[in-house]
Amino acid sequence: MSHHGFLVYVYRSEEHKRIMECCLSVEEAFLFLSGPSNHHQIQLSLSQVRFGRRELIAVSVIAPWVSMVNQTSPSFAAETKKGYLLVTDKKDGYSFLYPFGWQEVVIEGQDKVFKDVIEPLESISVNVIPTVKQDIRDFGPPQQVAETLIKKVLAPSSQKTKLIEAKEHGADGKVYYTFEFVAQAPNFTRHALSAIAIGNGKFYTLTTGANERRWGKMKDKLQTIIDSFEIFNV
Repeated sequence: MSHHGFLVYVYRSEEHKRIMECCLSVEEAFLFLSGPSNHHQIQLSLSQVRFGRRELIAVSVIAPWVSMVNQTSPSFAAETKKGYLLVTDKKDGYSFLYPFGWQEVVIEGQDKVFKDVIEPLESISVNVIPTVKQDIRDFGPPQQVAETLIKKVLAPSSQKTKLIEAKEHGADGKVYYTFEFVAQAPNFTRHALSAIAIGNGKFYTLTTGANERRWGKMKDKLQTIIDSFEIFNV
């Protein structure tokens, strides 16, 4: 359904609504990632995100695809690999690929969210928050940091989670942690991949995933997303 040039997306069920809400509010687990000077700012952001949850009970607005290719804005998309589009955010200093056909969903509290409109568990979310840390390794080794994020941010406390793998890699002088995990709800299981990094005084988190039943089909595509994620100096 469209309204004034926008596609209005209606939740199909309570489960679908809960899936979308899982993408919200990385800030809730990141008070420990920021220095005391950032706590007030993050708490204000939390109140805004909670308001957004109430407002998103019925609908969320998907930005039209043409707005994502407007290269006069800080963030734009361009085709660089067959089947994918590249998003580059020149303001916050990051880029990643997403599958052609996925659409951007506007969710308060998230920097970017893209999703498949048919398979609600297939999505990408990016969150950027301030931090006083200079290196992701300041928070601990990959497994420790991954487990904290999974339990406090990336899955609801009611879901059973399992970290499958966590590792570190470097590129262009930046250090990244990437990890794989599953989150089991009563009626679905999400298999997900995440990448995190620090730069520009910011903590970046990108998470993508799919329903466990589609993991075999989607894992290579989702790994391409993770491998494409990079931050750059701004």
